Order: sequence, then C-alpha cells, then structure tokens
Amino acid sequence: MNTLEIIFGNALIVLFFVVGLGLLLGNLTIKGIGLGSSGVLFVALLAGHLGLEIPAGVGSFGLVLFVYCVGIGAGPRFFPALAREGGGLAKLSLIIVSVGALTAWGLGRFFELPTDLTAGLFAGALTSTPALAAASEGTKVSAEGVAIGYGIAYPFGVIGVVLFVQLLPKLIKSKEPEEETEADRAEKEVQHLLVEVSNSNLVGLKIGDENLSRFGCQVSRVMKEGRLVPLNSEDEFFLGQNLMLVGRSRDIKLATDFIGKKSEASYVMDTESERDRLVVLSKEVGGKALQEIGALRNFGVVVTRVERLGQTFVPTPATRIEVNDVLTSVGQTDGLKRFGELIGHRPQAFDQTDMISLAVGLSLGIFCGMVPIALPGGDPMTLGLAGGPLFVSLVLGYFGRIGRVVGYIPRPTRLLLQELGLVLFLANAGIVGGASLGETVSKYGATVFVTGGMITLLPLLVAYVFARKGLGLTQPQTLGGICGGMTSTPALGALTASSNSQQPIVSYATAYPVALIMMTVLAKVLIQVMGAGGGAGM
Repeated sequence: MNTLEIIFGNALIVLFFVVGLGLLLGNLTIKGIGLGSSGVLFVALLAGHLGLEIPAGVGSFGLVLFVYCVGIGAGPRFFPALAREGGGLAKLSLIIVSVGALTAWGLGRFFELPTDLTAGLFAGALTSTPALAAASEGTKVSAEGVAIGYGIAYPFGVIGVVLFVQLLPKLIKSKEPEEETEADRAEKEVQHLLVEVSNSNLVGLKIGDENLSRFGCQVSRVMKEGRLVPLNSEDEFFLGQNLMLVGRSRDIKLATDFIGKKSEASYVMDTESERDRLVVLSKEVGGKALQEIGALRNFGVVVTRVERLGQTFVPTPATRIEVNDVLTSVGQTDGLKRFGELIGHRPQAFDQTDMISLAVGLSLGIFCGMVPIALPGGDPMTLGLAGGPLFVSLVLGYFGRIGRVVGYIPRPTRLLLQELGLVLFLANAGIVGGASLGETVSKYGATVFVTGGMITLLPLLVAYVFARKGLGLTQPQTLGGICGGMTSTPALGALTASSNSQQPIVSYATAYPVALIMMTVLAKVLIQVMGAGGGAGM
C-alpha cells in the first residue's frame, strides 16, 4: 500500500498513467465506435474522484498547443469555405452549431443548470474538444462542471450521430438514384486496374475529354510499346488499347464495363519519376476546380487522388482544390515539376517544421488572448488561452506566412502536437472535474442526461430538413455535411461503410472546419450569455 501511495503521489506518474490508460480505453471499439482521445477524460474523471493530482500548468500548456494546431490545420479552408460555400455546406455547419447552442441555452435556463455544466453538455453533445477547451478556459465560475457535462453528453454525441446517419436512410426512402443511397460493401480503398478498350463508340475520341468521372474514375496512363506512360491531352481511344484506370473497386467495375474488359497484358510502369504527391500551397489555386486549372491540358498531368483532412477520394473535373490538399499526380517529370510550381508545392512541406515560427505563433496567440474586447452594455471579455491562439493560428494558416513567421506545420507533426496537447488538456480537465462528479450527478439526476441527448438530436433533425428542403442537397451530401457539422469522424466512417458515394467525404471535409471554429466561438458566447442571464455556478 505504501508503494502505491509513493507511486501515485508523484504527479508526473499520475499524468502519464491517466493518459496511457485513457488512450487504451479509447482504442477499444464496439461495432466500430470508440471514445478515441476522449477516453483520457473519463479515466481522468475517475482519477480526480479518487483525489489524484497531476502537475500544475499541464492543462494550460496542452490547451494552447491543441487549439493552435487546430487553427493551423483549419485556417486554409475555413475562410475560403465561408466565402464560397456560404449558401451551402458552410451554412449547414452554422445551422447545426447554432441550433445546438440555442438548445443548450434554452434547456439550461429551463432546468436551471449551472453555466459551466451547460457549456460542457453543449461541447460533449457535439463531440467538440475545441469547444470543451474554450468553455473550460472561458467560464468565470469553474471548469469542473464543464468537464463533467462533456463526459455526460459525449456518448450521446458519438452514438447518436452514428445511429442517425445509419438509420435515417432506411426510414426515409430517397427518390435519388439508387447508387447514391443504397449500402454497398465494396472496398473503398482507391485502386488501379489495367483495362482493354473494346467499345467501338469510343474510337477516335480523346481520352481526356471523355468524362469517366461520372463513374468515379480517372485514366492515369496508356500503354505504348508495352510500357504504361502518363496520359497526355492528345491521346485517343482505339480498339485493343490498354488503359490504367484509377478509382474505387465498384467504380472501376462500372467504368470497365463501359470501356471494354479487364486486360491480362503484362506491362512496365515507372512509378518513381512519373508519379508524385504534391501539396497545394498557393492561395491562387485554392478554391479552383480541376477543370479550371487544366492539369492535363496545360501540363500533361492527371490528378488521380486527393487527400484532405485524412480522407482520400478520386476527384472529378468539378472538384475544388483546397490549400494543403495533397494531390497524387501522374505525368512526365517536366510536367509534374511545372504543375507543382503552379500549385505552390515545396518538397520540404511534407516534413519541415519551423520551431521558431511555432514559438512565435504560440506567443502571439497567448498575447492576443489577453487583450480585452469591449462588449456593448457589459464587461470587456478576452479571447483567453483558447480563443487567442486559435485566432492567430487561423490567420497564419490561411496566409501561410506573415513576415518570417511560417503558418504551416507538416500534417504528421501537426497531428502529433495536436494529440499531445489534447490528451494533456483532457487529463487536467478530468482531474479538475472528477472531484465533484458524484455530487453533480446526484444533484441534477436524469436532467443532465436528457439535456445532453436533446442537444445532440435537435441539430440533427433541423439540419437534415434544412439541407434537403432549403439547400437542395442530395442525401449523401446531406449526411456527409451533418457528420462534418457535428465534427463526428466515427459517423463518417459508418456512413462510408454503407455507401459507395464519395459525396459524403467531400461534404464532410467542407463542413468540418467551419463547424470546428464555430463551436469554439459559440462555447464562449454561450457562457457569456448564460452568465449575463444569471446562470448559476457549481
């Protein structure tokens, strides 16, 4: 017993124990649903309830690091999405987050819940850790209730959205084409297949002009003298010709049936010098459709895959390219080089991190969060440790560079720093909230659970009707946009597992950054409004 007291009396050991056990809990899945990093919060709540402690200041450090990395990642897409998609998916995100905040405010006032607990329920019901961060740092009363509310509502947010996107299509039959809505169990990994042309109707047509994107595929190479070479804008179809198709397995099957048949020919392909992964860093290119850029027409390059926010999809000519997209491109060396120059690609963008810029950016963010902002008829407010770094990183992420400060962190590094900051923040939030967990649940009973469930459900219902009737979005676009608006990656995984359409992935990637930022902003606004309205503290 003395040994355990010595071990758990060390705050650093407690910190790493909570983080490790929490991540282990988060990795456990039931039917593909898991807690992820939020598992740390639940373990920390228990640790706090048992009276354990972690080093002081860990939560603030984790909070600043986490929100800064979130802003750097979302910045390139956030402002363009608001400008271009104001009448579409960005507006859908705004509706979801706004309805969630209004529901939290209304139920919090009706049930006379404390401000901090209500803000935590809002963040948990929408599965938004940035909102949790903003609420924890923004509340003038206590961060304990915020962490408890998040822990109570989070399961509703995860499970509720997953069930919604899976069950709704079965309950509401869509009049859209069958392939857009029916479950399809084909593999979703992008693949390639050699196909022989036997459709005589295609003979003489330019391959680049034939819109195979309606099948979700691209022709990346053609066979010439037994060797697969990159497609150019002058290549035409002829009988017996062999083409390399890129797409998802079911899409490739449909395109193959249209073109001809699977080819058994052997081939040689140079994948080292004729294929490259290029990062879009030019703001002039960001927001343009592939057909506007004219990659094949102007550079002899075919973009076969787009990686965005951790999702990979085969683009169509109408696909808009965003800053920080990673494009898998096929073409001759010279064409790839010129295309890379157009989109602003830099080879070091994959793995170079400017630590001085990171330190300066974090310092500017902390300073910005300290500046008081005057409010009409009320006390000045500050953006705090959550809002200040987030604002600075959004601006840096969008512009890419301001003076000598670089606003880009390679994705693997950014995700590592973001995850580290998140688990440190969650560990601290749970330890703080765990001390009063039992008291809160016993005091408010089922009320907090009902509130958490309603904050999840109402935005889903309103968003679906608004997207379908008000915006005229297809069902795959709507469900993907809802996953993004609720910042629910598990729900997107469940959706793509039951649909062959790539529309949900693109919609998710468009709606997600807008929702992420708006949740952070509205969490602080909710606290200010409820505080002004007399919300009680715990």
